[in-house]
Amino acid sequence: MEDELGLPHGAFAKLDGEDDEVFYKPPRLVCHIDDGAIAALTRFYRGVLPPGGVLLDLMSSWVSHLPPEIGYREVIGHGMNGAELAANPRLTRWFIQNLNRKTSLPLGDASLDAAMICVSIQYLQQPIAVLREVARLLRPGAPLVISFSNRCFWTKAVAIWRALDDEGHTSLVERYLRQAGFARIETHRLAEWVEDVSDPMIAVVGSV
Repeated sequence: MEDELGLPHGAFAKLDGEDDEVFYKPPRLVCHIDDGAIAALTRFYRGVLPPGGVLLDLMSSWVSHLPPEIGYREVIGHGMNGAELAANPRLTRWFIQNLNRKTSLPLGDASLDAAMICVSIQYLQQPIAVLREVARLLRPGAPLVISFSNRCFWTKAVAIWRALDDEGHTSLVERYLRQAGFARIETHRLAEWVEDVSDPMIAVVGSV
């Protein structure tokens, strides 16, 4: 049996089947990518996220990697740990929701000027449903920036992600966006991987 992406049954299974709420209960106030990857992502955000706009930082944490000198009308955060979200100085408000249980988002149609999913797309078990929701929230032409590296919580990443390399991850995210109805998709390699030296950073941007 295949899903709507043509992937086999089990493609979105996780090694750790325990509820996500249990795994994410302890706050993790650490960065999951290195300084070079963070700097590259911040530079990219500086060019693609609209100053003064309303942003959604989906699957966020205690840091959003936004350019410090740019102000936004609102940065709405979503995540799984309240202590992490409360510690994020860029968030104007936030909410907790397990997207693997409930994919609908509590925001209005065409209410966002941009959205971001940073180093977290690999944990979604219903990525198309979630991305369709994000498409509903975005104003016409507004970008969704999905960024990722080669790091992850291995036991919580879905099987298809664990089976692929960086190039495969990029193709997979592009497929997610196409299937979710994003008409324009661009891929940017922001930082290169050098073993034991630097993390890679890739951004796939979709707009509707």
